[in-house]
Amino acid sequence: MNIFEELQERGLIAQVTDEKEIKQLINGGGARFYIGFDPTADSLHVGHFMALCLMKRLQMAGNKPVVLLGGGTGYIGDPTGRTDLRSMLTPEDIRHNCDCFKKQMERFIEFGEGKAIIANNADWLLDLNYIGLLREVGACFTVNNMLRAECYKQRMEKGLSFLEFNYMIMQAYDFYHLNERYGCNMQFGGDDQWSNMLAGTELIRKKTGKDAYAMTITLLLNSEGKKMGKTAKGAVWLDENKTPVYDFYQYWRNVDDADVMKCIKMLTFISVDEIRKMEAWPADRINEKKEILAFELTKLVHGEEKALKAQAQAKAAFGGGGDLPEKAVKAEPATIIPVLVAAGICASNGEARRLIQQGGVSLNDSKVTDINAPVKSGDIIHKGKKIHIKITLL
Repeated sequence: MNIFEELQERGLIAQVTDEKEIKQLINGGGARFYIGFDPTADSLHVGHFMALCLMKRLQMAGNKPVVLLGGGTGYIGDPTGRTDLRSMLTPEDIRHNCDCFKKQMERFIEFGEGKAIIANNADWLLDLNYIGLLREVGACFTVNNMLRAECYKQRMEKGLSFLEFNYMIMQAYDFYHLNERYGCNMQFGGDDQWSNMLAGTELIRKKTGKDAYAMTITLLLNSEGKKMGKTAKGAVWLDENKTPVYDFYQYWRNVDDADVMKCIKMLTFISVDEIRKMEAWPADRINEKKEILAFELTKLVHGEEKALKAQAQAKAAFGGGGDLPEKAVKAEPATIIPVLVAAGICASNGEARRLIQQGGVSLNDSKVTDINAPVKSGDIIHKGKKIHIKITLL
């Protein structure tokens, strides 16, 4: 199976501009493609994960990735999917976040001579002359077409700043610049980026007469139509200091049954043949599928050793042996409510009390009914079916 057909079978391709040409380029290893990452935080998250996996797949098939860090567009902020203006980052924060992204990307993408290229659009966007940009690039766009773009239409009622209105032009100019400097002939992105990506292909064609292509990948949604990688506490990060390895493993171990095979297809590097066999498994093997998903993704992001440890911790939590994640806490008095708060399991005493009263907390093997139940070092606290922590009192 060629790589384009594999991407289709895995459910990754949402839209393409020129399917025949794109298929030939990708299958022949002739795509020099880019994906952009705006440095809005100091870590990549699960929302970036699919793009990184796509880049890895295409590089393995002989195509050349160009990773674009948005050190320039990060000053503006992409309005796509936003209901309000994104917080403005300082230049120092943007540079720091770009450095963090680069380190994390090196786990997935091979950089170096003849391999992947990393670029930062701050190198050209920050030095642009405004009048020159309007004459060279702005003349290629009509306001009418821009306002028809979904990324702008959804913001018009609540207010779209002129700052954000420029984002499409900046992204299009990125593609044009990368095409001129690196021979970049294709852009990939999430399916919410379609309008911005079309703007880039049209700019290249108008300015150079050359063909350029765009392909969007299907953004991963859960069975309720919400983006994967989101929890009540926020995003699931690839940095283990922000999302511990065990929590990362457990996030994937606990995805909805309806989403398991979709995640395995889109995110793991298990062969298509093996995936077809898994799809034929009986329904009572769903937990085995979830364990495979959690292990494969944790191994990909954090390495096999940490993935094995997280797997062992998860089995220990359900009575299968191994070592649970531990939390050292200082709580006075050493009773269940202060310990729940000190361990970060609950945000407040009130939340802890309600959780206990609703039957959501167990201590070792017993459901907690007493809000003043004592806790000692070595005790295991269970919050529902997903959080299991061994407590050490300081």
